[in-house]
Amino acid sequence: MGDDPLGGPGATRQVWRRLDGTRRAPVARRGKDIMAITLTEKAAQHVQKYLVRRGKGVGLRLGVRTTGCSGLAYKLEYVDELAPEDQVFESHGVKVIVDPKSLAYIDGTELDFAREGLNEGFKFNNPNVKDECGCGESFRV
Repeated sequence: MGDDPLGGPGATRQVWRRLDGTRRAPVARRGKDIMAITLTEKAAQHVQKYLVRRGKGVGLRLGVRTTGCSGLAYKLEYVDELAPEDQVFESHGVKVIVDPKSLAYIDGTELDFAREGLNEGFKFNNPNVKDECGCGESFRV
């Protein structure tokens, strides 16, 4: 693994890149700065392993869709090409791509990968969540 571009655990420095590779500062949105979307080291390792296995891809897209009893659910997909409007974050050497509409709901989210018994999967630590449905499939901000 390479060095963590965000400076390691607890770092507050934000790394943003435009599609042309230049860096830019976070932009203000509704009176606050946009926070980074981050991955834990376990999540980053899982994504990197899968991207290598696929043989293609630039990163992981994290977004939301309308569904369920609480209104929103996360969606994850591997990205082969970036769109001009995409916000790109980098954590533990993995690019996390977010569309502007989803960013308002997942701003500041940390994505982890966990194994519990026979189950494994991504877990979301989203500071914006106000309520979750009982089954855990959807949330409200």
